[in-house]
Amino acid sequence: MPSKTGRQSESEDSPMEDVSPDTSDVGDDSSAQNQTREESEEQQSSRTASDGEADESMDVESDGGADDSMDVDTSGPSKKEIREMEKVQRRKEREAAKSKAQKRKANFEADNAVLANKKAADAQKRYAYLMGQTEIFSHFINLSKMKGADVSALEEATDYQKAKEVAKDGSRRHRKTEKEEDEEMLQTAEDEVEAEVVFSETPHYVKFNPMRDYQLQGLTWLISLFKNGINGILADEMGLGKTLQTISFLGYLKHFQQIDGPHVVIVPKSTLHNWEAEFNRWVPSIKAFMFHGLKDDRPKLVERLLAQEDWDVVITSYEMCLLEKSSFKKIAWQYIVIDEAHRIKNENSALSQIVREFKCRNRLLLTGTPLQNNLHELWALLNFLLPDIFSSAEDFDNWFEAQGGDQDSVVSQLHKVLRPFLLRRIKADVEKSLLPKKRVNIYVGMSTMQRNWYKKILEKDIDAVNGAMGSKKESKTRLQNIVMQLRKCCNHPYLFDGAEPGPPFTTDEHLVENAGKMVILDKLLKRCKEKGSRVLLFSQMSRVLDILEDYCVFREYEYCRIDGNTPHEDRVASIDEYNKPGSSKYIFLLTTRAGGLGINLATADTVIMYDNDWNPQVDLQAEDRAHRIGQKKQVVVFRFITENAIEERVIDRATQKLRLDQLVIQQGRAVQQAKSASKDELVSMIQHGAEDIFKSSASTISGDAIDDILQRSEAKTAELEEKYSGMGLDDLQNFSTQQGQQSVYEWEGEDFRNTDKAKAIGMNWIGPGKREKKKVTTYSENEYYRVALQTGGRGPSKDKAPKPKNPTLHDFQFWPKRLHDLQDREEKAYQREQGYKVTKAPDDFEGTDDEKAAWVESEQAKIDDAEPLTEKELAEKETLRAKGFDNWNRQDFKAFTKACEKCGRDDLEGIQQDMVASESQKTLEEVHEYSAVFWRRYKEIEKWEKIIENIEKGEGKLRQRQEIQDALTAKVKQHRSPLQQLQIKYLQTRGKNYTEEEDRFLLVMLEKFGYGSEDVYEKIRDEVRKSPLFRFDWFIKSRTAIEIQRRCTTLIGLISKEIAGEEEEEEKVEKGKRKAKEDGRGAGKKGKVEEEVKTPGSGRKARK
Repeated sequence: MPSKTGRQSESEDSPMEDVSPDTSDVGDDSSAQNQTREESEEQQSSRTASDGEADESMDVESDGGADDSMDVDTSGPSKKEIREMEKVQRRKEREAAKSKAQKRKANFEADNAVLANKKAADAQKRYAYLMGQTEIFSHFINLSKMKGADVSALEEATDYQKAKEVAKDGSRRHRKTEKEEDEEMLQTAEDEVEAEVVFSETPHYVKFNPMRDYQLQGLTWLISLFKNGINGILADEMGLGKTLQTISFLGYLKHFQQIDGPHVVIVPKSTLHNWEAEFNRWVPSIKAFMFHGLKDDRPKLVERLLAQEDWDVVITSYEMCLLEKSSFKKIAWQYIVIDEAHRIKNENSALSQIVREFKCRNRLLLTGTPLQNNLHELWALLNFLLPDIFSSAEDFDNWFEAQGGDQDSVVSQLHKVLRPFLLRRIKADVEKSLLPKKRVNIYVGMSTMQRNWYKKILEKDIDAVNGAMGSKKESKTRLQNIVMQLRKCCNHPYLFDGAEPGPPFTTDEHLVENAGKMVILDKLLKRCKEKGSRVLLFSQMSRVLDILEDYCVFREYEYCRIDGNTPHEDRVASIDEYNKPGSSKYIFLLTTRAGGLGINLATADTVIMYDNDWNPQVDLQAEDRAHRIGQKKQVVVFRFITENAIEERVIDRATQKLRLDQLVIQQGRAVQQAKSASKDELVSMIQHGAEDIFKSSASTISGDAIDDILQRSEAKTAELEEKYSGMGLDDLQNFSTQQGQQSVYEWEGEDFRNTDKAKAIGMNWIGPGKREKKKVTTYSENEYYRVALQTGGRGPSKDKAPKPKNPTLHDFQFWPKRLHDLQDREEKAYQREQGYKVTKAPDDFEGTDDEKAAWVESEQAKIDDAEPLTEKELAEKETLRAKGFDNWNRQDFKAFTKACEKCGRDDLEGIQQDMVASESQKTLEEVHEYSAVFWRRYKEIEKWEKIIENIEKGEGKLRQRQEIQDALTAKVKQHRSPLQQLQIKYLQTRGKNYTEEEDRFLLVMLEKFGYGSEDVYEKIRDEVRKSPLFRFDWFIKSRTAIEIQRRCTTLIGLISKEIAGEEEEEEKVEKGKRKAKEDGRGAGKKGKVEEEVKTPGSGRKARK
């Protein structure tokens, strides 16, 4: 790492050249590097000195010659001289940039060499420590994949370990030689020097408040990892201060190990400011630099990052790592810290792969839920921490599977593997001042409107409800859609278009009465208000928050709100407003995912989960916004669950997963893969309670008092917890949520659950609600005799092949062309079997009658010749169905094209953010992938010309907007005090309304906020009203945003004409110069010819 002096020698203002570090010579010693650095600094300083002398001499010469030429020319340097001076200046700047880039490259190379040496030293300590813990690690070390330095380090560590074992083993008759004893004594001395560091009280560099005992223990544990060259996972439960422990550890490196950095802390975007504030609050001696900004701001941030002069720690987001990966890769980091590290549990994700490429000495992962799902995710985290040991996922999985069905053995082995890397404490064990959470499941009924909508959803796709569907992928998608619609119905029927009575739409009691959860919520909030509690109200759906917001206004409850679309500034302001002493805000409305991270709302003591996430860890994170250090009361969590509906199955599955977490994660262990809900599980969830829904639509909302409801709910919650608390690891892994259906599948001791699925479907078939057909009386004689004389019905029709269930292939989903061909053939083969006849051409077919007849004949021939798909082609069709963008619907496509119009096709980050604002939840990776295909194949889309035309128009507007902004900036930057000096060239008269001072102010503010930016004219209006310049100017202060926009448009037109006039004038001048030059050249040629004519008889041509 370069010294602070070396860093400050670089000029911040000089241009930056992107030079990747060359790490080929990693074996150079540090003295050579320091010497190279000193020489490069001396050369730089000598060049600077010579440049300064040259500039001084030029000044002297110009001053000396000024007196002689004063009477001759006082007009200043000519344009040619100015251009020459600019050339010289640009050349100097290029040389300075080149010199700076070379020096920076040398620094990077030196840093990487030092880092490589430190990592090699750490490797030996790491292997020695791990081999001393357990021999299990030797199984995972794949020598073929390790680097040479690592192999030698391992061999040294192994030899040392064996020597220790021999020394301990008294049964072996072996006497030490003098050399062996000397080596052992030297090693013992080294071990004593590296004695364990234990903090029993808060370190002197930690300022804000004393650290708690368990936080000091966490700091000590992190130091021990560093001493042994090991990376780790700090997995304390949410709210125990992982942030503080990390910051105090980086402070230890700075103050005790003299390692100032560089470190990088990668965190969710929503917690960036919180991390920066925590650094400044707890360890202000660490200089923290927040790397986050828009595209135009990032070049300055990159320059500051690469300079490495005024910071020790960089705090950045996942998105910035992906966007500026090339810059982050150049730096040799001491520590990489990743908050919410379960984001890298998928080793194939873009973030996981990019972060693995960063050069670093150590890595630290922070997470409250380290092993949410399966053993493979544990391997991904361990592979990130120790890639040289945990190199093979297959080997990792196979080793644990080889332990057989012995649960205790697997658990024991997992403990041994995880013990060196993982530290996890829970609040109940360490934070004695924090009262335990109380969780109550409140089971609610459904209103008549809810039950009717629930019934409609089931009837709409009754085949899917009964599990009678086609392909596996298609059927699971259909089931997931039904699950989502049913969960919406459980929340509130007004989430469906047409459910709310109106127009006119009113906020009235019907908002409460038409949803079972709202009835209970209304009673519960009144009770909490009377007790003096404050409430956090969570829901997964932002549209549910819209309804709850209307409810709060209706009941006159003061509230704050945060969801996925809340700007960061508003988010921080809402949290501060809710937490300030004496705040009148009673309710905080939050979406579970957006409000579940990086927020401290310990001023609330009641949490209401309006609905529940599939992953219980997400709900726990949300609950812990209130249950954290600083909470003085007992936190009560109420979870709303709709009784006899799909939500009961969801909560069963979540409780099962939470019990696995208690058995596994809390003890630092892992479990075999727990997959997402299967097709059969989804069918079971949907069918739960469906029969009761079809039988009756009467409301099931309880009219009891809230205390009676809570008493019953507590008893039912205890019953559910008791049911799962007795289950072991094997029981949970083999447990099915279909408890109610076991009696159906078990008969005379035999379990028929794995028999023919078709028979099972028939046994559990749910029929739709009965529709009674009224008999219509007819007096038609023909109808009477037709029925009376009917002697028998038609015989049974022969079995025909079912109609192919092919999904609609939308052009914007860019399916393979081969899939279109296969589906078309399959459709035509089905039409042939049905005896379908083409009778006429489509209505939009343009052509003569003969051409239409030819088209009909051609289509009929295709049907007649069609053959069913072969087994190989059917398999190919299923494969091709996975290659389109089937998760992009028309709304996503429209949002993408609109965003392209607004942001331009190249601004993918802006496109993704605009799509999210349009409720199209696509990640940046998905937008990258779709955009690449769209611009290759957009001509396959119907009416693509119009789409591309609109995008190009939008890009034209963007260019025009940028040109206007550049013109504004150039105009304003001409003057040091533009509010006083800026000149506006009016065409004739200024106008009788606005003064020149007002116009100047409008232009300066427009340049400041950015022409075309959001709400720019409202911002200008606010600045006008705040400015002391117009304290008594009622005219300008009373202008609306629209009127200010009109005036700004007029002023922009004046500036554009002024620039156009200047360009026209410059063109005239250049044209005149060219003409004069050409005239002079012609005159010279004519003079030469005349001289030649005047000297006849001469042996040569006379020229002067």
